[in-house]
Amino acid sequence: MSPRPRWLHRWFARWRPALAALFAVPAMLTAPPAAAQAATPEAAAAVANSALDGQLLYQLIIGEMALTSGNAGTAYDWILDAARRTRDETLFRRAVDIALQARAGEQALAATRAWRLARPESLDALRLQLQILLLLKHNDGLAEPLQALLVQTPAAERPGLIAALPRFLQRASDPRQMAGVLEEALKPYRDEAATRVPARVALGRVWLEARDADRAWSLAQEAQALDPAAPGPALLAMELMRDKPAAEAMVLQYLDQPQAEPALRLGYVRLLTVAQRYADAVTQLEQAIRRQPEVAPPYLSLGALHLELKRPKEGEAALERYVELMQRQSAAPAAATASTAEVSPLEPDDDDAPPDQGLVQAWLMLAQSAEQRGDYKAAEAWLAKVDDPRRALEVQTRRASMLARQGQLEQARELIRRAPERSVEDQRAKFVAEASVLREVKHWREAFDVLGRANERFADDTDLLYEQAMMAEKIDRLDEMERLLRRVIELKPDNAHAHNALGYSLADRSQRLPEARVLIQRALELSPGDPFITDSLGWVEFRLGNAEEALRLLRRAYAARPDTEIGAHLGEVLWALDQRDEARRIWREAKGRDAANDVLRETLARLRVDL
Repeated sequence: MSPRPRWLHRWFARWRPALAALFAVPAMLTAPPAAAQAATPEAAAAVANSALDGQLLYQLIIGEMALTSGNAGTAYDWILDAARRTRDETLFRRAVDIALQARAGEQALAATRAWRLARPESLDALRLQLQILLLLKHNDGLAEPLQALLVQTPAAERPGLIAALPRFLQRASDPRQMAGVLEEALKPYRDEAATRVPARVALGRVWLEARDADRAWSLAQEAQALDPAAPGPALLAMELMRDKPAAEAMVLQYLDQPQAEPALRLGYVRLLTVAQRYADAVTQLEQAIRRQPEVAPPYLSLGALHLELKRPKEGEAALERYVELMQRQSAAPAAATASTAEVSPLEPDDDDAPPDQGLVQAWLMLAQSAEQRGDYKAAEAWLAKVDDPRRALEVQTRRASMLARQGQLEQARELIRRAPERSVEDQRAKFVAEASVLREVKHWREAFDVLGRANERFADDTDLLYEQAMMAEKIDRLDEMERLLRRVIELKPDNAHAHNALGYSLADRSQRLPEARVLIQRALELSPGDPFITDSLGWVEFRLGNAEEALRLLRRAYAARPDTEIGAHLGEVLWALDQRDEARRIWREAKGRDAANDVLRETLARLRVDL
């Protein structure tokens, strides 16, 4: 056989991508239709003629060659014409892809319209048309294809489609217009048994996106009344809790049912945790564990919350149970594999795989808890289990903390400084870790200086500025604290913690109390329900002489988060209102959690109270 001419080599090299695309074309063009495949054996044995005739082959070659040459417009025209001739969905999709790659949105939209004309039954064509209309912000054109998609979707799949529509429509440029479009599209389905609840939940979500919480809440109530056991209304109520506090009762009503979805309960726990309502979150996690005692993840969250609430015994018990379940879970497949086959020397050893991050987190928390109890041997045993380079600095920080607690502060700082830096972020993390260790042993001045160096290196980092401000207060540099916090607010006006810290600092010193109240109220607007901010507001009301209002706010804060400092404030207000037995009870509870808390100790000393 004679060798291929050089020009043919060059031709194949140039057009190989186009030819590869061409010969991956439509299964429809090379395979018999579904009806033919289901025919008699004799018919199946017959040769199926391909739809790839000479004209179509020519069109596809020219189209793909034009695309490879960078002429997307010509390629689009040829491929779309071929799609119209054959009514092949793969070619229509190819035409749409070519137009989108060329950023020709209107041409892509035209291709979907042609696709729908050729194949009116195609759900793919409808979905793609809706996506492109949203991309082009052609909101006025959404109604017809949306209604068509709902009509053509099989009845069994329609509830799922309706439930997914709010997320799909989030990309719309005008949420209120989209809510109106969906209202109209879902009218035929609001009274059907299978879709009446999903329709109301979907509409509630789009109206919430359009900032109409009242309408969304009304729809959630309708949906819940129609089917109290459905998770959708409760999920919508969770999204509404910030704007409609009454929605939480609907969530709790759903979670009280035996068939409540575990995932929804864990979602509620996340919301409670973000709002720092740790006591309520613990209650929900304990319910989750009672119902599914062999499921590991809730134990990890429960352990973390107990430690945050200064309940080390309960925290360690939950974390150890988590570790036990996770190790049992990982050992089961390994044992099964070992019993059926030998491990290949060519496959990576499981021991080299990075450990489960949940386990690593549990080990680190167990180490920290043991350290706080003064059991440094147990703490080091937990740290020794962490063999993950990504968590090396956390491990070194905990070891440094133990050294510092034992009076070896310089060795502790040196341990952190020697930690390797793989990135700029590692450098920042080392500053934070060193300051953290210094703060734990109350070396406020050194922590302030470390954070000052960090702020020189990472200018206008709001988290670093905030941390340095907190240290400035500890060393009585109040002007510097205020300057740093105002800088945080300037850089990040929605930073609730900066507003709260500045307001609380003013209130605690009984300075500029009206301004302190404004700052704290703004913080509470930015982070509704936050128990520490509610505590600050209660404290400023007390300083302003509004003891009854202060008591109401502080009770609410302490119920949500029984923190030692909040307990100190609540006890002082009760003491001032001559409710001294309750004050002593609250203070004893607070002391049981953290006897070394500075605010509690100062309060008891100032009021000359001996518990």
